[in-house]
Amino acid sequence: MPSEKVLERKKKQVKELSDEFNESLVGILAEYKGINVLQDTELRKKLRESNVNYRVLKNNIVRRALEMSGISGLDKFLTGTTVVATSKSSYSDAAKILCDFAKKNEFYKIKAGFIEKKMADAASIKSIAKLPSKEELIAQVLRGFNTPITNFVCVLNGLPRALVIALSEIAKQKS
Repeated sequence: MPSEKVLERKKKQVKELSDEFNESLVGILAEYKGINVLQDTELRKKLRESNVNYRVLKNNIVRRALEMSGISGLDKFLTGTTVVATSKSSYSDAAKILCDFAKKNEFYKIKAGFIEKKMADAASIKSIAKLPSKEELIAQVLRGFNTPITNFVCVLNGLPRALVIALSEIAKQKS
């Protein structure tokens, strides 16, 4: 039986992780065995730059935090080595970075995750990774708004140009 001090520390850790899950848009569970320190450092740097929290945690801590947060269906994925990545600001950043890393490292596997507190399997996480970023989506929408306006301006510019060409031809014929 663990001491009271250890038990309190674990309860605090579960509460903090549960709060993190509640505040996060997306969370991803992955198996990290077989990667070296250099690869792990590189991965953590990319995740930090994208404001993604990334931690190695004990499965029981994660299980209790998920339960406390009301996220169900992930218990069967809490085996072996587990890392948890959560993002409060983006749906796709964590998924893109981790899926990219998993492609390059055969031992690194995406297990599952959650999206807005709903369970998501590995295939769902991988499909989120394929989505364009928020900035790319905004650019696509703005391009869609800009195209009709640009076409209209070209038509308006074409009318005076056609008039000038017609007047020029008339002037040539008269002379």
